[in-house]
Amino acid sequence: MTVRQFKVWRGDAAGGQLNDYKVEVNEGEVVLDVIHRLQATQEPDLACRWNCKAGKCGSCSMEINGMPRLGCMTRMSTFEEDETITVTPLRTFPVIRDLVTDVSFNYQKAQEMPAFAPPADVAPGEYRMQQIDVERSQEFRKCIECFLCQNTCHVVRDHDENKPAFSGPRLFIRAAELDMHPLDARHDRKEIAQQSQGLGYCNITKCCTEVCPEHIKITDNAIIPMKERVVDRRYDPLVVFGRKILRRDQLAATVPAGPTVHAGPVTVTDGQAPVDFGRELTPPQPSEVNPSGHVNLNEMLSDRAAAASPFGDDITFPINPATLNYYHPER
Repeated sequence: MTVRQFKVWRGDAAGGQLNDYKVEVNEGEVVLDVIHRLQATQEPDLACRWNCKAGKCGSCSMEINGMPRLGCMTRMSTFEEDETITVTPLRTFPVIRDLVTDVSFNYQKAQEMPAFAPPADVAPGEYRMQQIDVERSQEFRKCIECFLCQNTCHVVRDHDENKPAFSGPRLFIRAAELDMHPLDARHDRKEIAQQSQGLGYCNITKCCTEVCPEHIKITDNAIIPMKERVVDRRYDPLVVFGRKILRRDQLAATVPAGPTVHAGPVTVTDGQAPVDFGRELTPPQPSEVNPSGHVNLNEMLSDRAAAASPFGDDITFPINPATLNYYHPER
């Protein structure tokens, strides 16, 4: 056991200051343990939000030596024994008291985001997705909503005036997840991200990725791909040219507004693998036209909205290798 030097911010919305404390620290403890000991021995009215103490609830977000971190995941062994450790509330959000901040901004922005729109012609329980589509967005669902990424983003950290127009990294990964969801019936996720959520404010400094306790690659896997898709639709010179020359009366019937899902189950012979590589593919479909009669040329490059699965829709992945039959090409 050692005695360590701490500076902890005490105050409320009206103001506050950093107070000096000397607190006992045991081997293997984290910063949240020290805050609890400080409450028990010196400051019984010190306010600190926490819940699971396992890095899964995101409640104990704070700034430790100026870095946004989870108190329960920051080990004391990472600091030098003679180092003074400064603990302050999240800087981006209004202080309620001591280390507790008002993060309702994030929930308000979440309410503004259009929710998942299920396909109208598919009943709940009948949704089918390829495993690759599941894996593509699974990373974003690891978010524990600690809002460290929101706190460190300089767009709102240093500029409160940007908050009405900017949703932040937490909501950008949600927008990216829905945009790549094969069953989401909305086709305007990119436009919403650009026009309503402030995607253009982000200049991809990757500070949000650096502080994420779940190691989600927010910038590389969500924000940059979304920016690229927005650029394809809004700024690609070929797309702009196509909007000028292609009108509604020059185009064939458009594809259905809902997402394309796979056809019915494949019937196979008894004893064979549940795969039919001769399954008829979905015929080519024309591109969707917006209300003004314009079409995006990059959308015309694909011959169909979605490819049919040779496995059928009643197969659970991964498939048991014992149920697969392999055929030699010469037999």
